[in-house]
Amino acid sequence: MPKETIEVLVEGGKATAAPPLGPALGPLGVNIGLIVAEINKKTASFKGMQVPVKVIVDKDTKQFEIKVGTPPASQLILKEAKIEKASKNPKDEKIADLMIEQIIRIAKMKEDALLGRNLKQRIKEIMGTCNGMGVLVEGKPAVESIQDVNAGKYDEEIRLEKTELSAEELKQLEEEKARLAEELTKRREEFIANAKAIIASMQGKEEKAIKAKLREAKIPEEIIKELMPTAEKPEGAAAAPGAAPVAGEKPKAAKPEEKEEKKNIKK
Repeated sequence: MPKETIEVLVEGGKATAAPPLGPALGPLGVNIGLIVAEINKKTASFKGMQVPVKVIVDKDTKQFEIKVGTPPASQLILKEAKIEKASKNPKDEKIADLMIEQIIRIAKMKEDALLGRNLKQRIKEIMGTCNGMGVLVEGKPAVESIQDVNAGKYDEEIRLEKTELSAEELKQLEEEKARLAEELTKRREEFIANAKAIIASMQGKEEKAIKAKLREAKIPEEIIKELMPTAEKPEGAAAAPGAAPVAGEKPKAAKPEEKEEKKNIKK
């Protein structure tokens, strides 16, 4: 019985007969509507995430089998934390907090895709991903929570494979997320005020020197680009027409056509 496998990425619960799925299944003579409905049923829990799906079709009987993978760990972390994207500066800016039960849930979902040989090892892998995204675990930087796992702090939760949170715990997480957002806003305002003060104090200086001073003051790159959006001119690049020469640089000799133009102006 010859079989053909179609592999696609679909948004959880929102597969359609449109490309890429429909055109790939059409030549196989299967009921596309039925397959789409089955995919949406199996991926409903991954709403808002891209999910890898395999559709295996028996070309003779037209019977099909659907295998659903899991989104990347980073996508599952975003979903659990209820945030849209990771921190741009994960070392200094924390944007959300997850509890050990949520980490266990993600580790179980990604069981077949992780390198760890047991649940504890896989949990530490997920915490490592949190660390690179600016997501806290149990109110701490994820690297510290990994140390807690090593010390046996969460052995009971791991043994029970606990994945559910109480209403009170969920409320605490929402409050913590709001606090972190407020903290980030305040921190950003401080960076902007400091950056503007540096720029004002260096008025008339070269842009390169100002940017170097901003970086020395640990102003995030996104704020530097926001306040000084013009790109630094590469060394050796020609100056814009009519631009004043850089200090210490000898004026370049005029081209023959430029000399001729000046003569015509004098006439």
